[in-house]
Amino acid sequence: MKVLLIGDIVGAPGRDAVKALVPILKARHRIDFVIANCENVAGGAGVTPKTAQDLLQGGADVLTSGQHIWRYREIGPYMDAEPRLLKPANYPAATPGFGAYVYESRSGVKVGVINLCGRVFMGVDALEDPFRVGSRLIEEIRKKTPVIFVDMHAEATSEKVVMGWYLDGKVSAVVGTHTHIQTADERILPKGTAYLTDMGMTGPYDSVIGRKVEPVLERFLTGMPSKYGVADGNVKLCGAIVEVDPSTGKALAIERVQEKFGD
Repeated sequence: MKVLLIGDIVGAPGRDAVKALVPILKARHRIDFVIANCENVAGGAGVTPKTAQDLLQGGADVLTSGQHIWRYREIGPYMDAEPRLLKPANYPAATPGFGAYVYESRSGVKVGVINLCGRVFMGVDALEDPFRVGSRLIEEIRKKTPVIFVDMHAEATSEKVVMGWYLDGKVSAVVGTHTHIQTADERILPKGTAYLTDMGMTGPYDSVIGRKVEPVLERFLTGMPSKYGVADGNVKLCGAIVEVDPSTGKALAIERVQEKFGD
């Protein structure tokens, strides 16, 4: 089976790219299941019920997130009722929503998805240890399926790399999100787990990680605060396609994706 994983979707340009390109990629690569990170889909930071529904109706099967998931208050009740939108599982249990879930792909294979958030340079004090939380969830999910995908939403490259080695042989893939810059280190680790440090951004690339260049440049030059609007030029969908043996959960191949959207 083949799973399409989509890196951080930024604002309306990223949302439009997903809705236009996911059906094409599904047909071209015979994709069974789609996982997309949505934490920046609403105006460049956060997600609303409407923007989440847009992505789910546009072809995503499950949405992962990160530390911006709580920006809009109305998302809490929605997450409690919608298991297709995941929070990082290592947030405190009292926060709304699900951090992991088991879904069914188009081919009938059960797919476990775990969303974790790193703790290095993320500025979030309440996070539990993602390694221990991830291990506990994997043990539970493997009772239902060996096909498990982990979105490791983290700033530090080292924290993502360590998570890949830590989970090698226990999950089908560990893919990183958050930095918005796609890395070129995709590979299958020795025990059969596909790995990519960061899938990159789905959004406008004539930008500074999705935001308009001028106000960000002004902030660097002057130190003065500025509003960072979402850019709109050179939109791409970035991520990866992972092929998995559904009987063992081991990855057979991983391929980076960079698909141009629009003119």
